[in-house]
Amino acid sequence: MQRSKGNLRAADNLEPVIDPALERPLLNLHRAMNVNSFWKAVQQVLSAAMPNRVIGLTLQHTPILPLIARWTQPMPQGFFAAEPLQSYVVRRPRQKFVRIRDLFSNRHSFIKSAFYRRYMAPQKCVHGICLFFWKRHRLVCMIAIMRTAPQGAVSPAEMKLLRQLYPQFLAVLRRLESLERQRSVLIGLEEFVGRLPLPTIILRWDLKLIYQNRAARDFCNVWEKGPEEARMTKARSPIPSGILDRCRVLKQQWTRTRRTNALQAGCEEEQVHHPRRPHLRATIHLKQLKLAGVARPHFLIECEDLRRHAASGAAPGNSRLPHLAQLTSREQEVAGLVCDGRSNQEIAENARLSVPMVKKHLHAVFRKLEVPSRSRLMTLMR
Repeated sequence: MQRSKGNLRAADNLEPVIDPALERPLLNLHRAMNVNSFWKAVQQVLSAAMPNRVIGLTLQHTPILPLIARWTQPMPQGFFAAEPLQSYVVRRPRQKFVRIRDLFSNRHSFIKSAFYRRYMAPQKCVHGICLFFWKRHRLVCMIAIMRTAPQGAVSPAEMKLLRQLYPQFLAVLRRLESLERQRSVLIGLEEFVGRLPLPTIILRWDLKLIYQNRAARDFCNVWEKGPEEARMTKARSPIPSGILDRCRVLKQQWTRTRRTNALQAGCEEEQVHHPRRPHLRATIHLKQLKLAGVARPHFLIECEDLRRHAASGAAPGNSRLPHLAQLTSREQEVAGLVCDGRSNQEIAENARLSVPMVKKHLHAVFRKLEVPSRSRLMTLMR
């Protein structure tokens, strides 16, 4: 149905939800892949959205790593933890917007305050607003915008724009959390893949399973049912409750130390033994991505049968199996023949390969195991 000219004219006068000048900065915001690119995009968006003198960003962090704080101008430490801002946030959890003027009863008390003298006066700022981003009751991120007297306080139109931008920032923060969690898990997998076939389990912060190899499933089966019954049944046992309980202990320690921003001993690693079979041991590591600004840690669990290690006469992690696990079957065969003292020609005859192909496999073995020579390979594979 064709609209009337009056309706067309009214539609033309409608304001866009987001200013067209913000389109490119918002695209950069949604392309952010880490804290640095997010911070750069935040500056671009807010600079295009409204006049400002100073922009600040902080990402609440773990006790293992310091708080991430970024400013466009030099700023003394402790802005977001300073009074009365800190008390205001505690009294009003999940508050999204806070004007600096709301922190004080009147302008006189604001000008006389230590907060103004320390953080705002050096920048010649008299107006400001903070944006708070939450995940449930946990404060994840804060963004501060400070302005000079000529720039004025945030107007109703600018406040409306900030409310429109808020979900854009929040969506990117959630995506960054997911990306950081994925990177952290991948790093953990890389750390442990070299130790296979050591039974390995990776759990999210909420103790949901991310990764469990076959050896770990067998270990859990033995833990829950005992070796005799485990040999007769399929490995379908859940993660043992004793291991999960110790993960919860680590979570509580992490949460407590997060408030004090000081890491306590034992907050990164715990060991748990089976109550009746003490040779079954699980070592739980609390892992955090070093540059993570949003995501919480995850749990990496190494499972070991100490009796099996003692019977083989080798310390955990020193057997040749973890090294062989990194190689293809043909590379394992070539490496084994090298350890037997065979020459390239003898290996070629034994494996029915050409000498150039033997050399190719041998170079791959050296590269994967990071050894420079046959003698070092033989030492590693003992």
